[in-house]
Amino acid sequence: MFTKILIANRGEIACRVILTARKMGIKTVAVYSEADRDARHVALADESVLIGPAPSRDSYLVVDKIIAACKATGAQAVHPGYGFLSENAGFAKRVEEEGIVFIGPKHYSIAAMGDKIESKKLAGIAGVNCIPGVNDAIDTAEEAVEIAKSIGYPVMIKASAGGGGKGLRVAFNDKEAFEGFTSCKNEARNSFGDDRVFIEKFVEEPRHIEIQLIGDSQGNVVYLNERECSIQRRHQKVIEEAPSPFISDATRKAMGEQAVALAKAVKYQSAGTVEFVVGKDQSFYFLEMNTRLQVEHPVTECITGLDLVELMIRVAAGEPLPLTQADVKRDGWAMECRINAEDPFRNFLPSTGRLVKFQPPKESMFASDVSQWHGVRVDTGVQDGGEIPMYYDSMIAKLIVHGKDRLEAISMMREALNGFVIRGVSSNIPFQAALLAHPKFVAGDFNTGFIAENYGKGFRAEDVPHADVEFLVALAAFVNRRYLSRSKAITGQLEGHELRIGDDFVVVTIGQQGNGTSYPVHFAEFNDKTRSGRMIVGTNSYEIHSESKFGQVRMMGTCNGVHFCAQVERGTPKKPLAIRVIHNGTMLDVMVLLPRAAALHALMPYKAPPDMSRYVLSPMPGLLVEVAVQPGQKVVAGERVAVIEAMKMENVLFATADGVVGKVLANKGESLAVDQPIVEFA
Repeated sequence: MFTKILIANRGEIACRVILTARKMGIKTVAVYSEADRDARHVALADESVLIGPAPSRDSYLVVDKIIAACKATGAQAVHPGYGFLSENAGFAKRVEEEGIVFIGPKHYSIAAMGDKIESKKLAGIAGVNCIPGVNDAIDTAEEAVEIAKSIGYPVMIKASAGGGGKGLRVAFNDKEAFEGFTSCKNEARNSFGDDRVFIEKFVEEPRHIEIQLIGDSQGNVVYLNERECSIQRRHQKVIEEAPSPFISDATRKAMGEQAVALAKAVKYQSAGTVEFVVGKDQSFYFLEMNTRLQVEHPVTECITGLDLVELMIRVAAGEPLPLTQADVKRDGWAMECRINAEDPFRNFLPSTGRLVKFQPPKESMFASDVSQWHGVRVDTGVQDGGEIPMYYDSMIAKLIVHGKDRLEAISMMREALNGFVIRGVSSNIPFQAALLAHPKFVAGDFNTGFIAENYGKGFRAEDVPHADVEFLVALAAFVNRRYLSRSKAITGQLEGHELRIGDDFVVVTIGQQGNGTSYPVHFAEFNDKTRSGRMIVGTNSYEIHSESKFGQVRMMGTCNGVHFCAQVERGTPKKPLAIRVIHNGTMLDVMVLLPRAAALHALMPYKAPPDMSRYVLSPMPGLLVEVAVQPGQKVVAGERVAVIEAMKMENVLFATADGVVGKVLANKGESLAVDQPIVEFA
C-alpha cells in the first residue's frame, strides 16, 4: 500500500479523497492555485504545493507541474478526482512513465473509453446499441449545420473530451447548431485543452441512468447497481438518486451485465461509470463511459455500504476486489442534491464571492466512514468565510441523504435543505426545494426534459408555493416577541416608562412594491422562560416551542407538536428592519409592527428603482471576453451584444429590444461586477 498520494484536483473531491486516505493511514499532498491558497483541501492535506495562477489552464491542467509536485514530495501515486486531468489518457500515461501510480484506469482504457468518439466506435463494434450520429470530429460550424440537417433536428453537439455539462449544446435549428458548435469548441478548449466536437441525434424524453463499475488488475469487474440522473438543467445533473424509481430488476441486470462486458473488453480497472439513455419501454442505448469517479458516487456508497475511493486506491495498489457480484447489496434509498453557487431567480447565473455564513445541516453520515448509514452527509470543499472564485465550477457542496425508501429520502432531503445556511453568495437551494416538492418528481414520473418542461420560462419565487404561509408569519412574530422580552428585561429603565409589550401585532410582508399583505397576530400565550408561545394568525392557531438561541440563523423546534427546521434572521442588507423567514424554499421578508405603526406604514410612498432599460448589464461577476457591438451600430432584439465567461461557462448577452448603441462602457478582458453596465443604448 502507498504511504503518500497526491490529489491532482481541488475543492470537494480533493477533500473527499483526503478523508479516505487519512482513514487508510496514507499521507496526502494537495496542489493549489493562487486562488486556492486558503482553500479547505489545502488545510486538510498533510502537505501542499503551489502550482500556478488561478486559471486552470495555468495550474490544475499543467501536467509538468503535477509531476514535479509528485517528485518534490515523494508521492507514490496520483488521484485525479473528476474533471481537469481525470480522463486525460496522456496524463495517465505520463504519470506511469514517471514511475508514479495513477489511481484510475490504465491509459489505454481511458483512450478507448474516455474519448466519446472512440468509445462509441468501440461500443458499436462490440454490438452495443448506439444513438445515431456522426462520431468523427467536425471541423467547421458550417459542416456542423449540414450534418445536423442530415441527422434531423434536434441534435446534440458534444465536445469529445467534455464532461459535467461543459462543451455540450442541444440545437433545434440551423442557427442554434452554428452557434452551439462555436461555443462547444471554445468551452472544450478552455476546460479540457481538446476542442474536438461531434454530433449525435438527441433522443427526446429520455432517462439518464448510469451503471457504476469497479474493476481490478486481475480482470475482475462488478457493477454496483445504477444511479438515476435524469433531473438535469442544461445537461448538468441537479439531483441524483440510487436506485432508479423507473427500471425493473431485469433491466438493471441487463444494463449491468452489458456495462461489465464493455469494461472487460478494454481491460478496465478502477472505478468507472457506463451511462445509458433509457427509453419509455426500458430499452437502453450506450451513451458514454466516464473513466473516473463520478460527482454522484456517494449515493452508490450509501446503498452498497462501500467506500469507492478506498476501492480505487486498493485496486491501484494491485489488490484484488474484496467482493463478487453476489456480494453487492442494495440497501434503502439515497439522494444527492448539488448545492451550487448560482442564482436560480436570475436564470441560474453564477454567483461568486465570500461565504459570509456557511453552516451545513448536522451530519450523521460522513465521507469515508462506512460504519454510519441512513442519515445526512455533506461533501464540500469550502468553509465558513471561504471564497467562491470565478475560475472554477459553481459547486459549493453535495448534500446526501439515505433513507429506508424513496419517500423518506425526499423528506430527509427537504429537512436538510431547510437547515443549510449559506450567505454571501446565492445558491440553488430554493430550486432544489421546489423540485423535491413537485408532484411528478415525488411520483418518480420524470425524464431529462423535466426541468425544461416545468421551468422553461425560468424559475420564479411563485414556483415555490408554501403550504402554510401563516406558519412563516407566526415564526416571525414569535422571534420578534422573544427579542422584545429580552429588551423588557434590561435593567435601568426609567420608572413608569418601562417597555410594555402588548399581545396584538400586525405582520406586514415586504413585497416588490413595499406594501405587501398584512396578517393580524394575537398572542394567546407566551412564556419566555420555556421559549414557547401560542399565536392566532387569522383563524389558525400556532403553538411554537424552540430552544434556538438569539442570533442563530437556523431555528429548530416544534409547531403544534410537529418538528420543524427553518431559517430566521433579523435584518437584511437592503431591509435592516425586516425579519426574514426561509422554509421549504420559500423566503418571506416581513416587518412585525404594532397595529398603529402598521396603519402608518400602509401610507408610506413607494420609491421606484431607477430605469436601467437603456443599458445591457452584467448579470453576474465574470470576465468580459467579447463585445460584439460598436457605438452607432443599429441592433435588433435577439442580436448578440457581449459574452461573459464565469465558472468555465460562456454566457452570451443578447439585446432585448431594437436600438442604436450609444456607448460601450466596458472593455474586452475586463472583470465585471454584478449589474455593471456594459453597453448603453442611445
